[in-house]
Amino acid sequence: MRAGAGSVSVTFERATASDTSALLVLVKDNGLTTEGLAEHVQTTMVAREGGRIVGSAGLEVYADGALLRSVAVAADRRGTGLGHRLTGAAMDLARELGVRTLFLLTTTAEHYFPKLGFERIERADVPAGVQQSIEFRGACSASAVVMRRHI
Repeated sequence: MRAGAGSVSVTFERATASDTSALLVLVKDNGLTTEGLAEHVQTTMVAREGGRIVGSAGLEVYADGALLRSVAVAADRRGTGLGHRLTGAAMDLARELGVRTLFLLTTTAEHYFPKLGFERIERADVPAGVQQSIEFRGACSASAVVMRRHI
């Protein structure tokens, strides 16, 4: 997929262990929690541009659903649709892995995710397995908005 005329191609692929440091920096630079992310690198999609990681969208997969987390885009690539495409790539990966429902927590993007089919729900509506995520257990604020999408 080309990012635009004369620009470097952006590719989407699963992250590898060697991507962990760059991934953690990107997520932290976006003001998101990095707690527990290293344990889920293998189920994180990254966008690469010229070898540089410019975006991420991670999954924490549980028996009763998955948590979409760490949707982050490099500052110089925001507003290009990259976050939307990364979220789509993470949803494709979730389907491949047999996930039927995605959940997320957000303190900053509650107006963004409904555009991608997510609906606001109560924390009590999240299955017990997904609630075992470090984000639900404290890494993400208790005031965070909880959202769900069936895929």
